[in-house]
Amino acid sequence: MLDPTPSSPRQPTVDVLVVGAGPTGLTLACDLARRGVRTHVVEAAEHLPAGSRGKSLQSRTLEVFDDLGVGDAVQAAGSLFPPMQTWRDGERGGQWQLIEPDPDAPVSRHPRPWLVPQWRTLEILRDRFLELGGTLECGARLTSLTQSDTQVTAEVTSCDGGRRLLPALYLVGADGGHSTVREASGIAMKGEDGGLRSAVVADVRVRGLDREHWHIWPDPAGELLMCPLPGTEDFQLNAKITGEEFTAAPGTVRELVAARTHLPPDAVTDVGWFSFYRPRTALAERFRQGRVLLAGDAAHLHPPGGGQGLNIGVQDACNLGWKLALVAGSHAPDTLLDSYEAERRAAAADVLDLSTRLYRAGRRTQDAGEQARYRGKVCHLLSVHYRDSSLSTDTRADRSASGVRAGDRAPDLPCVTADGPCERLFDLLRGPEFTLLAVDCAPPRPMPGLRTHRVTGGPLAEALGSGLFVIRPDHHIGLATDAPAHVERYLTGIGLRAGQP
Repeated sequence: MLDPTPSSPRQPTVDVLVVGAGPTGLTLACDLARRGVRTHVVEAAEHLPAGSRGKSLQSRTLEVFDDLGVGDAVQAAGSLFPPMQTWRDGERGGQWQLIEPDPDAPVSRHPRPWLVPQWRTLEILRDRFLELGGTLECGARLTSLTQSDTQVTAEVTSCDGGRRLLPALYLVGADGGHSTVREASGIAMKGEDGGLRSAVVADVRVRGLDREHWHIWPDPAGELLMCPLPGTEDFQLNAKITGEEFTAAPGTVRELVAARTHLPPDAVTDVGWFSFYRPRTALAERFRQGRVLLAGDAAHLHPPGGGQGLNIGVQDACNLGWKLALVAGSHAPDTLLDSYEAERRAAAADVLDLSTRLYRAGRRTQDAGEQARYRGKVCHLLSVHYRDSSLSTDTRADRSASGVRAGDRAPDLPCVTADGPCERLFDLLRGPEFTLLAVDCAPPRPMPGLRTHRVTGGPLAEALGSGLFVIRPDHHIGLATDAPAHVERYLTGIGLRAGQP
């Protein structure tokens, strides 16, 4: 598909320049644009990045996409994971599920992950960003940047070699593991390959395979998998490689299929996209350098085990968007951005170990049930919390040590409000604002920029207990208190002042 973005748009007036039009960059751009932040995205490639790549959208990511207004489009573009089908000596073996939903996971309207080719996710996010008034420029590569106390100036080089300077209040590097933004900012990336095996991934068309299963061929040289991609005639092929050298090309992809499956080389009728990668784990020393911030793979690298990479980047964007909008709009102090690194760097570090363990484990048939339950328990991202953050305050006298606390994702449960019953809390939270829940108590006086709901019953009231709860725009509880005076004090400390949206 041709990208409808003009190659040389007029130079915009920019509050935030986002470098990289991957899932992280476009999610952040959508969130900023809906908040009225003048946002421009530059992408080095001439078109949006191709390939299925990160195809697994976890529960928490689907919640974020719902809030951004792209949930329906993502649902229409994808499907549930098909059952795994094992092949041995050209014969079908048993079927099994890769992931079983965790019955103890926080309640979500998306209890199962969703399968969508990454290129399609990007198209959906791009269309939403443009609809919100943002601007996107493909074929524009960041070559250098400088910053002062008041702005960042990026040098951007177009495909024809033309260069120009693009000033912005803030710049976010969402430009992947080989981030030019990170290198230009002098931020070190610390990590290792950990002895992880290299792999090849490709989008292929294949004769002789049904599209109702995710096919797997165990092999001493490394398992090979083919997953049908919804909305297409393609399969995503993934195979681990022995040795360090491999030339990814249509011919070598066909050779892999012939060597590790019962299919002949010519069963692969088309190889549309392919890539060879060496997995590694790495974490940026810091996520911020003045007016420059890092997100997604530019800030942390994960092996693809458990489908966490794309999803953890989307969570970076969800955390950063509202903070950056407040600061760029001069409503909050610049120090609010320090909480982004404090919250997200810790979350990324936790995922590094998980992704590595899942990548090493692969997708084994021997203990499929146990492995499926484990994946269902650890991959959904619904339990990520910021309890230790400076933005999380819990002053309730009767809070339970095992109950919901400030810093947790708010539980998406039914409730009864003064306006009537609500099927799910997130329906009340939808949009870019802060929300105050007054649970079994009287709300304080109205405050500009804060919508208020009085909760009088239902499972949500039972889970939270009585009190006042300030819900951040990213669905996490910022404040839990019994004292109305604490609400205004908390919001003023963040930077939510009278007259701001």
